[in-house]
Amino acid sequence: MMQGLYVITDGSTGETLFSKVEQALGGGATIVQYRDKTTDQARREQEAAALRSLCHAHHALFIINDDVALAQAVQADGVHVGRDDAVVSAAREVLGNTAIIGVSCYNQLQLALNAAEQGADYIAFGSFFPSSTKPNAPHATLELLCQARQQLALPICAIGGISLENAPNLLVNGADMLAVIADVFNSPDIAHQASRYQALFLESRAAFPPHH
Repeated sequence: MMQGLYVITDGSTGETLFSKVEQALGGGATIVQYRDKTTDQARREQEAAALRSLCHAHHALFIINDDVALAQAVQADGVHVGRDDAVVSAAREVLGNTAIIGVSCYNQLQLALNAAEQGADYIAFGSFFPSSTKPNAPHATLELLCQARQQLALPICAIGGISLENAPNLLVNGADMLAVIADVFNSPDIAHQASRYQALFLESRAAFPPHH
């Protein structure tokens, strides 16, 4: 079951990257997405392979952003694709039936329904709040989250400007995962911040048993 804190790497590289991710995992992050938009193929492959080992040592899932070939090369648990990236079926063909394929659906329920039909394993909506990572991202609403929860059996990830203050609203309205970058990785104590997010999931699970 895909649930919990889903951290997305913040562009750090090398030892800084590994240290940040290790702290987030130590604090209870359950999923890590490696997001590196540079063209340094050798470094990206080296980092991705090391992060995969690190995630598996912490029993966490390791997902690659937008790069099916890299996900295959390092045997990641899966890939996260956007509307303009490799479609689900193409990614599935390369990565096989056991790979996790997530799809960005922005603020459109129809995209999510299509992705589910194509065999996606989870879908992501956002941005729910203003985000420093993607300031021009489309705005998703809590109503959309509610509707999606009623119409989809897939795990739902919420992304975009998430903080400890606004996170509970997303969980109450049906998010299974919270994708966070800045509010975890910019924290002076990454492990502690991650553990505070995980505590929100435990509280929410006690109040609202899982949907699946």
